[in-house]
Amino acid sequence: MTLKELYDKMTSRYLWGNILAMILVIALIIFLTLKGLDIYSRHGEEVTVPRLKGMTYGEARKSLEAAGLVCVVADSGYVPRYAAGTVLDQGIEPGMKVKAGREVSLTVNASSPPTIVMLDLADNSSLREAQSRLEALGFKLTPPEYINGEKEWVYGVKSNGKNVVAGTRVSVTSVLTLVVGNGLTDDDMSEEDSLETEWEYGEEINFDENSNDGGILAE
Repeated sequence: MTLKELYDKMTSRYLWGNILAMILVIALIIFLTLKGLDIYSRHGEEVTVPRLKGMTYGEARKSLEAAGLVCVVADSGYVPRYAAGTVLDQGIEPGMKVKAGREVSLTVNASSPPTIVMLDLADNSSLREAQSRLEALGFKLTPPEYINGEKEWVYGVKSNGKNVVAGTRVSVTSVLTLVVGNGLTDDDMSEEDSLETEWEYGEEINFDENSNDGGILAE
């Protein structure tokens, strides 16, 4: 091929027409792709998050779907005064503007109180430490029950008068009682009982002011 023939081909309208057509096709494909993505993601469109607290799960889901949002249950809690399935909290505050299609997480009320595995506290914790750990889990505590033993040392946990063993699942609404040492040992109590017995059954002593031996009369 001579230079003249190559030049004629490079400058022909047919060649440049094909190149221009290819550029237009590529540009059209890019435009349609971006437009499709924009429509799919609803780019730029914002919706208002509705108030969902207090609704049932079914009501909340319908409300979110009507607003173009996605409902997701992320957690559960337990509030006795609410029916099971009631929305207790929502991940995005009501009234906020968000993109359509966004997920809104919900916390719903469980049908029964959650249970927690009892901690290993017996003979393994002080009173203050045990109280702090149990209250952090949401348990309510009664005043401690004291027995003979090392002062302020936990010897057991009770619920409704029954011992609760470590590892047992306990309802978070249970009221617990810690069994704690009072600082006395069994030997201390035996000596105290012995002294009380001696005083109770010992010889009674009376005083006589007119006596020459110091006023002590034995009966």
